[in-house]
Amino acid sequence: MILEPSRAELAARRERLLAELAGMGAPVACLFAPLYVLYLTGFAFIPTERPLALVLTAAGATILFVPRLEQEHAEALADVGRVVSYPEYPGEVHPMVQLAGLLIESGAAGGLAADSDGYGGGFGYRGGRLSDLLPDVSVVKIGATIDRLMAVKSPEEIALLRESARWGDLAHALLQRHTAPGVAEIEVSERASREATAQMLAELGPGYRPHGWMSAGAHAGYRGQIGAHSAVPHALITNAIIRPGDVLVTGATAGMAGYYSELERTLIVAPVSPDAARFFGLMRDMQAAALDALRPGRRCADVDRVVRRFFAEHDLLPYWRHHTGHSIGPGVPNHQAPYLDVGDDTEIVPGMVFSIEPGIYVPGLGGFRHSDTVLVTASSAEPLTTYPRDLERLTIG
Repeated sequence: MILEPSRAELAARRERLLAELAGMGAPVACLFAPLYVLYLTGFAFIPTERPLALVLTAAGATILFVPRLEQEHAEALADVGRVVSYPEYPGEVHPMVQLAGLLIESGAAGGLAADSDGYGGGFGYRGGRLSDLLPDVSVVKIGATIDRLMAVKSPEEIALLRESARWGDLAHALLQRHTAPGVAEIEVSERASREATAQMLAELGPGYRPHGWMSAGAHAGYRGQIGAHSAVPHALITNAIIRPGDVLVTGATAGMAGYYSELERTLIVAPVSPDAARFFGLMRDMQAAALDALRPGRRCADVDRVVRRFFAEHDLLPYWRHHTGHSIGPGVPNHQAPYLDVGDDTEIVPGMVFSIEPGIYVPGLGGFRHSDTVLVTASSAEPLTTYPRDLERLTIG
């Protein structure tokens, strides 16, 4: 069983990126995004006001530039050749000034590829831009290139997503089992997540690594999508009390070395109203149409057009809120490019993994959305999440 990407896997990812750099005339790359650092080195960290960057060179050097408090952490876990640390932010010499010197030392005068013009920051961070610190260096943006490489999953990545889906399915089963009228959403979510995580740890053992800093193990919950409030697609936890007749939208996943599958279902607490049953059925048919449209050789936009057409043909346009889905990979949240959206013309190829989650949102009644993590195969699409989808098995009571 694969519990995290192998060093051979990480090296292969970097080799693919270096091959792209060779055609860009940029012998050095500088990457700030925590997601890219994780993808290329296996190093997960807490991003704060302290800049952290990965430097790659055409000669094969891999350097992780970190604040001093991350040095031992990086040396132990990052698959890099060298770790360079600076004392602290903002410090007597700003970290970005020190990074600029490291980039020149690494050969960036001959051309630099970067995912952004500087560290993204947050937490009150203020810092210089690469374009200001290295005004004579030609900088090529490379974020879209890395996104394209990340979109097609390796066998190891698919194995990690399968394992995440397996434990997400269990957490969801426990969530549904413990859900009942009169129970608060936090109570049922914490109970299901705790029980699923205990089973997960018992089976996977001490080698399990979630690579998360806010949560670990398996999780299932409602995130405030209770009753009429489930018509808000990105609601927040309210600790609502579950009532008879409520439409509930769930979410379940499990962290596996930074990879998170996505499982969502619409549950309905009995009694099921005729309107709720009708919208549930339409949502199921819509998702089935999207799953059928997800095929290699088609475009991401094609899948979303199928869903948009379904909305129009069934007079559902007032209840449309978002595109059909997104690529899934490492990181939280796991929304990544490409997107199943009419504006994304990316070709669908085997190895891509998407969420398929068209939703119907009816004010005053509730939201109706199933989401599955789906792998594009050589000829079709394979759901990695396998939880039941029919109303009979998703009715509470």
